[in-house]
Amino acid sequence: MPADVIATPLPDCPDIEQAFAVSWPVRLGDTDGDDRLRLDAVARYLQDIGFDHLDAVADGDLHQAWIVRRTVIDVYEPIMFGDRVQLRRWADALSNRWCDMRIQLKGERGGHIEAAAFLIHIDPVAGRPARMSDAFMAPMLASTTEHRLRWRAALTELDDPDVEATSFPLRVTDVDRLGHVNNAVYWEAVEEALAAHPDRHQLPYRAIVEHVGPVMAGDKVVLRTSLRPGGLRVQMDVDGVARALGSVDRLPVL
Repeated sequence: MPADVIATPLPDCPDIEQAFAVSWPVRLGDTDGDDRLRLDAVARYLQDIGFDHLDAVADGDLHQAWIVRRTVIDVYEPIMFGDRVQLRRWADALSNRWCDMRIQLKGERGGHIEAAAFLIHIDPVAGRPARMSDAFMAPMLASTTEHRLRWRAALTELDDPDVEATSFPLRVTDVDRLGHVNNAVYWEAVEEALAAHPDRHQLPYRAIVEHVGPVMAGDKVVLRTSLRPGGLRVQMDVDGVARALGSVDRLPVL
């Protein structure tokens, strides 16, 4: 993975007190058997604060359709069941059709996760990237000096002939209002791979999911897993074609 595609650590907010903030309790359905907040639950949290953020900004009602191109989740200390998590969200970089949003998650009991999401604003009728309004972009422009954001992939397709391949059946509840399998479901696949190889996510670690193409209701998904030193790679295929790429790797201790 090119080291300069995703910064390590993820960039801080210039003024964290100015970031959009919400908090809520960590509930039973978001945690695993060890009481850890799962990665798919973190992905849902990122979606939830995103829509809460839209309610708080100018023209938010005109920007309701988004596609997630990449999500990065850096876990420094796990957030646990029964804790209360504080989330803060701000723009780290943007162009006029897409943005990279940073989200910080901190538990009152010491859990700490940093995340980033590359989001593309979509015209819901035309189904293609659409320009964000000036009023909507104004607070985003104020929080970053990177105003010409371009997409660069961080992951490549698996080329290991010895990958593990398992079926990953979809459910009717996995499909969202846009007709696509929801972003959090891809993180359920990562959790499946980690459950099979629990030694591959020692703290601190970085998990990434990049979307190559949509997974739709009725698709027959194959989850492919490749073990690497200190981590793993995953790939979700439909009809032999990659639709999503993922990775879990140790973060350097700074």
